[in-house]
Amino acid sequence: MQGRRLTAFKAGVFLLCLLPFLRLAWLTVADGLGANPIEAITRSTGAWTLYFLCITLTMTPLRRLSGWAWPLQLRRMVGLFAFFYASLHFLTFFWFDHFFDVAEMWRDVIKRPFITVGFIAFVLLIPLAATSTNRMVRRLGRNWQRLHRLIYVIAPLGVLHFWWMRAGKSDFAEPLLFAAIVAALLGMRVWWRVMRGGARRRAAD
Repeated sequence: MQGRRLTAFKAGVFLLCLLPFLRLAWLTVADGLGANPIEAITRSTGAWTLYFLCITLTMTPLRRLSGWAWPLQLRRMVGLFAFFYASLHFLTFFWFDHFFDVAEMWRDVIKRPFITVGFIAFVLLIPLAATSTNRMVRRLGRNWQRLHRLIYVIAPLGVLHFWWMRAGKSDFAEPLLFAAIVAALLGMRVWWRVMRGGARRRAAD
């Protein structure tokens, strides 16, 4: 997929990625978020962060299994949308729960483990978003790929944050689904690395 077709495809994917935000904004304006709008915004932005993290992790296996090049050309954009929804999730917590009181927020982060885990995941996302430009890719060289492997830590932390958040409601269906998806996507990478190492050892014999 080249030239104008790729540009049009990227534009379409961009709009699709933006739709959850536009829907949430419309529901907010139309007073359609139910009795607890802050909880609805928190739940929606958190869930979409995990969706986009999973989609980002899917791009490399999709590329390897299909032979298509376009998944890797979308990976950074999808990853940035994960950061976008994570930022909205954090902003909702920082604004509506703590009214931009950094000291109070920090006490909450330290006191409540599920918030601690979510906060760590968000902080780790920041350098990935900050180094997503072509200029930073060139500047960092091989270190860029090493840095962006942090997503292998961020995604499980996000699932753990979601799991603990739902633990009080004894609702584990969605956390289990996310955990299974992330485990499968990371497991594929481990398997490929093991197989590649075995192939190299056989070639050296």
